[in-house]
Amino acid sequence: MTELLVDFLKSTGYYNLQINEIIMIVIACVLLYLGIVKKYEPLLLVPISFGALIVNLPLGDLMNPGTAEEVGGLFYYLSLGLELGIYPPLIFLGVGAMTDFGPLIANPVTLLLGAAAQFGIFLTFVGAMFLGFTAPEAGAIGIIGGADGPTAIFIASRLAPELLGSIAIAAYSYMALVPIIQPPIMKLFTTPNERKVIMEQLRPVSQKEKILFPIIVIILTGLLLPAALPLLGMLMFGNLIRETGVTERLSKGAQNELNNIVVIFLGLTVGAKASAEYFLTPETIKIILLGLGAFDFGTATGVLMGKLLYYITGGKINPLIGSAGVSAVPMAARVSQAVGKKENPNNYLLMHAMGPNVAGVIGSAVAAGILLSILG
Repeated sequence: MTELLVDFLKSTGYYNLQINEIIMIVIACVLLYLGIVKKYEPLLLVPISFGALIVNLPLGDLMNPGTAEEVGGLFYYLSLGLELGIYPPLIFLGVGAMTDFGPLIANPVTLLLGAAAQFGIFLTFVGAMFLGFTAPEAGAIGIIGGADGPTAIFIASRLAPELLGSIAIAAYSYMALVPIIQPPIMKLFTTPNERKVIMEQLRPVSQKEKILFPIIVIILTGLLLPAALPLLGMLMFGNLIRETGVTERLSKGAQNELNNIVVIFLGLTVGAKASAEYFLTPETIKIILLGLGAFDFGTATGVLMGKLLYYITGGKINPLIGSAGVSAVPMAARVSQAVGKKENPNNYLLMHAMGPNVAGVIGSAVAAGILLSILG
């Protein structure tokens, strides 16, 4: 009887729990707290955190690849959607279907703000190379600066799959912390008078313009950067079925059922990549610090480009919308609105900020295409 009890004890996770697994469980619980209590990007942070939690419980074998005679773990099969590059483009499909490109079409100069905010990607690429990462690893780390989780996952799965868990958690953590990270940077590079600027109402955009925009963009960018087609193609297709007026069912399916299912699978399997043996390394600390730097630089360069446009246009553009050039849609645009309204209660920057926000999504996908073309 005693021997049976000993054997049972040895078969439990309590007996096999290691200190590094305990640390990962604590980290996962902290991330769950941020997602549930603080409501930081909960739709993604909660499944990612839970995936990281259960994969670090010993003996679960959720990521076991299996053999010819043995079935593998559940998350191993679900994670193939990450490794094969399926989930991120499907997320882009949903983003395209949910996003109104009208503010960007109405004020195309905001493309410059989205482009400027990608500067953090390439600066961090150089910094990662300096810290000893290989060129493909540096490219995968640098893309965190775009504040675009699906793009970061897509690039990491192609260029540095061994760093996928660390990169994904860093990317989504900083996306979730946009309301905390961005305002101090926005205020640092702008004056109170600049933050108080009220922008003119955007012109109405016709349905014809909205239909033509994704078609023209995908032709121009697809011919220039074929490597960006999986992301940009799905983004533009999602937006096209939103705007045609004849594909409403497809648009709603992409926005709701498909997007929700993919988010669940993506979040859980990204978290499952954060096992203790891969996550608790010196490289992870470097990635988290580099990711923060990338996001900070991207926000700063977006705001500085906004400041430049403020002077060029004679004070017609509020520099705060430049911070929305990072592609955390629509949270970054909401932060621009919140900071602007705090300075001037009559300020309504949300729709103006959606222009650079959408441009940032396109910009991060273009940056990803450039990195894949050079390093892939």
